[in-house]
Amino acid sequence: MVWEGLYALPFVLEPKMLLLEHELPDVRERALALFAGKAQRAVGLRGDVVIFVTANEEMQKLNREYRRKNEPTDVLTFPSQSPKLLGDIAISVEIAAANAAELGHSTETEVKILILHGLLHLAGYDHESDNGNMQARETELRQQLKLPTGLIERAHASAPRSPERRTSQRPVPRKPQGSGK
Repeated sequence: MVWEGLYALPFVLEPKMLLLEHELPDVRERALALFAGKAQRAVGLRGDVVIFVTANEEMQKLNREYRRKNEPTDVLTFPSQSPKLLGDIAISVEIAAANAAELGHSTETEVKILILHGLLHLAGYDHESDNGNMQARETELRQQLKLPTGLIERAHASAPRSPERRTSQRPVPRKPQGSGK
């Protein structure tokens, strides 16, 4: 399925595209598309984003081709060099559903968490090398957007927090990025 729409808030029309390859009973395309626009504005990004929600098989193929990791991952981002196209976000609906079941929330909520994570990568954040800047920004936006615990928080739940973490830096985007799973 393809959902395309225009968002008029904040009074600027921005085309969006969400490609949902697998239908799930607790995932509403329109809700995801509306969330993506809201999250994109919250992150401070302008331009088109294509969000591709697909199966583990496709995610493994993408992960192998672009990151040389022969396993599926939950989210991958592919920044664009075009000023009008921010990039693409690919999400594994199977990993999202499994994480949602384990964490006690809906698959739709988990896909929203992955959309936010992908948007932060498109904004240039890289949790593998930014000394906690992405984690801090993700936590701030997750609370603002009323989402449960984010990806980086889950991965670092048992790690001690460093006092020098801050959100002031905005790293240069790299191509492509995944969540490290």
